[in-house]
Amino acid sequence: MVIEFAKHKYSDRKILSMLRPYVAEWFSKTYKKFTPPQKMAIPLIKNGHNVLISSPTGTGKTLAVFLGILDNLYAKAEKEGKLPEGVYVVYVSPLRALNNDMRRNLLKPIQGIREVAENHGIDLPEIKVAVRTSDTSPYEKQKMIRDPPHILITTPESLAIALNAPKFRERLKNTRILIVDEIHELANSKRGSHLSLSIERLENLVGKPLQRIGLSATIAPLVEVAKFLVGYRDDGEPRDCLIVDARFSKPIDIKVIAPVKDLVHASAEEINNAIYSTLVKLIKKHRTTLVFTNTRSATERVVYKLRKIMEKERIVDIDEIEAHHSSLSRDVRLEIEEKLKQGKLRVIVSSTSLELGIDIGYIDLVVLLSSPKSVSRLLQRIGRAGHHIRQVSKGRVIVVDRDDLVECTVLVKAAYQHKIDRVRIPRNPLDVLAQHIVGLSLEKKWDIREAYRLIKRSYSFHTLSWSDYINVLKYLSGKYGDYFEHAKVYAKIWFDENEGVFGRKRTARMIYYQNIGTIPDESKAHVFTIDGKYVGDLEEAFVEYLIPGDLFVLGGRVYEYVKSVGFKVYVKPAEGARPTVPSWFSEMLPLAYDSALEIGKFRRLIAEKIINLPRSQVIDWLRKEYRLQRHAAESIYDYIKEQLLFTGGIIPSDKLIMIEIFDEPGRRNIIVHSLFGRRVNAALSRAYAYIISNELGVNVKITVTDNGFMLTIPIKKSIDWALAFKKLTPENIEDILKKVLKRTEMLKRRFRHCAVRSFMILRRYRDRERSVHRLQINAEELLKAIEDLPDFPVLKETYREILEDYMHIEAAKEVLDNVRKGEIKISVMGPNNIPSPFSHSIIVHGYSDVVLMEDMRKLLMLLHEKVIEYLRLRKLS
Repeated sequence: MVIEFAKHKYSDRKILSMLRPYVAEWFSKTYKKFTPPQKMAIPLIKNGHNVLISSPTGTGKTLAVFLGILDNLYAKAEKEGKLPEGVYVVYVSPLRALNNDMRRNLLKPIQGIREVAENHGIDLPEIKVAVRTSDTSPYEKQKMIRDPPHILITTPESLAIALNAPKFRERLKNTRILIVDEIHELANSKRGSHLSLSIERLENLVGKPLQRIGLSATIAPLVEVAKFLVGYRDDGEPRDCLIVDARFSKPIDIKVIAPVKDLVHASAEEINNAIYSTLVKLIKKHRTTLVFTNTRSATERVVYKLRKIMEKERIVDIDEIEAHHSSLSRDVRLEIEEKLKQGKLRVIVSSTSLELGIDIGYIDLVVLLSSPKSVSRLLQRIGRAGHHIRQVSKGRVIVVDRDDLVECTVLVKAAYQHKIDRVRIPRNPLDVLAQHIVGLSLEKKWDIREAYRLIKRSYSFHTLSWSDYINVLKYLSGKYGDYFEHAKVYAKIWFDENEGVFGRKRTARMIYYQNIGTIPDESKAHVFTIDGKYVGDLEEAFVEYLIPGDLFVLGGRVYEYVKSVGFKVYVKPAEGARPTVPSWFSEMLPLAYDSALEIGKFRRLIAEKIINLPRSQVIDWLRKEYRLQRHAAESIYDYIKEQLLFTGGIIPSDKLIMIEIFDEPGRRNIIVHSLFGRRVNAALSRAYAYIISNELGVNVKITVTDNGFMLTIPIKKSIDWALAFKKLTPENIEDILKKVLKRTEMLKRRFRHCAVRSFMILRRYRDRERSVHRLQINAEELLKAIEDLPDFPVLKETYREILEDYMHIEAAKEVLDNVRKGEIKISVMGPNNIPSPFSHSIIVHGYSDVVLMEDMRKLLMLLHEKVIEYLRLRKLS
């Protein structure tokens, strides 16, 4: 066995016979029956296997894990007369809020089992449970050293610190079981990479294999996630793991709702009113409704509007409607979660913060406002409804325009067909590696080959090259060029290359404790006109997208981005110009690549049906196959038919990229219909813009969406647009993008994040804490100092993070390879002074948010009227 899927589902009777009688009796009284994941997982966990369990919320995953563990602990106590010394189980979850929930949820079965045992005259020893996070007081931590818990509940960051806390580290030496909860939330981020290496360090400390257990919501591919959980042996093979795949064990009921009959001609006000009218009807019919938006700002607006409507119509008390998102304080969030658990809320509106498995009590309906951008996120959100294995997870997706309708229709169908987007796990993040090497140096003096073997056992680092590893050691020990002293960057370890050993520097322990972690500190950037007038503030995440010439709205006015210095952004007024970057852009979730390909296939399929079948037949088929309302099916038909008529039968899809030239007074727009999701389009657009800029000798403005991108140039020159696109290859795109990124805001800010993670710049040292503004200034000075050093680890990681984690360069290379092989065709259309129907949402992308939509709706309507008039005149001629 290496990694296999668990096939055997044990009977309730068989599982109960495996448990201690008092444990079995407690379970039977409390739960009656085992759920599908429990029937597969409990025997495997009891037998010490590494197990990954993937199933929806409310299917009993957590109990499946802990029932077997508690039973085994009591069996040990019976056999040996006492429970094991020190920490026996380490349970890691990404949210501190989850940890307190977990403690409560774990203490209930422990208490219940002890009571049943007492009734039979059995005095069970106490299984101690404790939480150790950044919120834990020094007193509590001291108490844990004197009297360690059997089950330690912690976060990835706190585990990394515990591994280097000299006294508590000793208490971890008896750990036998490691549980990672919400593994889907961790695997695709640097927090997951950090945890992956912490687990290997914990196993190294223990000196024998840990039993590893992962709990996940719906995720794919499960084999990759299992490898991430268990890591690799020294022979390069993954450790053994059994996968309990119960992702689809819970019934779902998901439908798409188009709030108005005509998504094109309805005004912004009509659509807005229809969305809220639909929401109110759904809320009235259900006890508790959870509404998901895609941005924090939309969450606040929806709550504000709902409260006004509910108060006016006296449907629900305004105290029964709450917002929940990550910008709220922890105390406020906890208070709202408690109200929800107690059934005191009728409506809760969230952006992403309630996607994770916080115990939120009973929800009977989940409503999504607009597309969730991936099948896995759709299933995760809908899974919050019907918090029990036998209850249906009921969800409704309300769409706002025709692109949204097509997207959501495809995602819902894919959810029913169990087509889940593949998770993308970062590989070899060198800034995370730097943190852990400093952590390792605090343990002892290391032979560099021994440390390298340990590091390569982690899934996240199993392909780490020797040269990258040595370069990180050189960087940390101050042996990488002569810039260190000049830039006041000092060594964090000592490294003797001749002897092949490294160890700790005296000040390293404090640096490690005070600066550990992977989540960057964010701050607001202050915006000034070039003559020094203060305009307002922007989120840092928004600023990093900007390149000189970009136009955006702030305080209701349009400004052109000029440059940034630290956290000062300089702009010039651009009244009357069209924005190229919407103010909410940095918050929007990007469409997953796999989901984008499904939408491309759908476009192609419907186009074929429209060409070959009567209208009524296609609409009936859409209604039946995709569970659509009649007017929604008609909208999709009309949308794709209009595109076919306008282009003479060309439909951008997964097999065809259409380059459309759309001319406006004083500028030319090159609209590339590339349906591959925003991350891939971010890479393709910048690289294509570079080629066009070089060929025409002009500045190019870029607008990026999930369905394509638009390059705007100030002259109406022509080149062979398809040939220019084909100059991009899987071999050259990376080098082109590195050239493009060299002077961007994104590189400067991401370099700061990587420099802070690598301990190159310290957020905190002794009693001093540096502002994010100061960190950014330092980062920009350092970037100038090291930008020409070959393979400098922090800069190399910055490029890797942008290209792989943010831009999805591998998928972009896949697209370009398919273009080269002829599997994806390129078609050019235009120049025209009227844009095709599919381009409208790309053109208006900079105008408004999906919930407000005023400007966007007017422009969409105007563009659509032009298309219809164009088609009418062409028909007459």
